[in-house]
Amino acid sequence: MDTVVKKLLHESGGTFAEEVGIPLKDQPAALFKLLVLTNLLSARIPSDIALSAARELFEAGGGTPRGMSRLTWQERVDALGRGRYVRYDESTASRLGDMAEIVQDKYKGDLRRLAVEAERDPKKAAELLQEFPGIGPTGVDIFCREAQAIWPWLRPYVDGQVKKGAERLGLPTDAGELAARVPDKDLARLTAALVRVARDKKLADAVKAA
Repeated sequence: MDTVVKKLLHESGGTFAEEVGIPLKDQPAALFKLLVLTNLLSARIPSDIALSAARELFEAGGGTPRGMSRLTWQERVDALGRGRYVRYDESTASRLGDMAEIVQDKYKGDLRRLAVEAERDPKKAAELLQEFPGIGPTGVDIFCREAQAIWPWLRPYVDGQVKKGAERLGLPTDAGELAARVPDKDLARLTAALVRVARDKKLADAVKAA
C-alpha cells in the first residue's frame, strides 16, 4: 500500500455505512439499512445531512423493512426533519415506505434474495436496485460501492465519482489497478474515501501534502 493510499485511508477511510453505524455484514438488517442510506444519499443533499437522517430513521425503528412500514408517513417525515433532511422530506417519506413494502413483498424482507435473483451479476443487480423508488444510476453506484464489502462478486466496483477522486490524487482510474492498491477487505473503504476526495478539494490537498 503506497503512501498516498495509506494517508487517504487514515484521513477518510470509513465507508458511509460505517459512519452511520451500519455493520457491513451479509445480513438482512444491515442490507436494508444500507438501502435506506442509499435512498437518502441519492438526493441532491449534503451527505452529512443524509447520514444524520438515516440515524434518526433507524432510532425511530425504521432499521428493518417491517419497522419502516410500521412507521406512519408522519413519523418518517418527523425523523427526516430531526436529521435536517427537510427539502425532500415528504416525498422521501413516501418512497421509504414504498421501498420497505417492496423488500417485504418481493424479497421476503431479506435483500440477500436480490443477490440470488441477480445471479450475482452486477448488471442484473443494478436493474433490480432501480426497481426501488428513488434509486437510479447514482443510487446503484452508492449501494454497490458500499456493498462490495459484503458481496465479493461486486468487486471491484469503481464508478465515476471514485475515478474523479483517484485522478485528483494521481492514482490509477482503472478499476483493477486501483483495487490492487489495497486488500479486498479495504476496497469499499478506499472507494468511499475517494468519493469524499472527489467532493472535497481541501481533503485532496491535505492527502497530497502528506
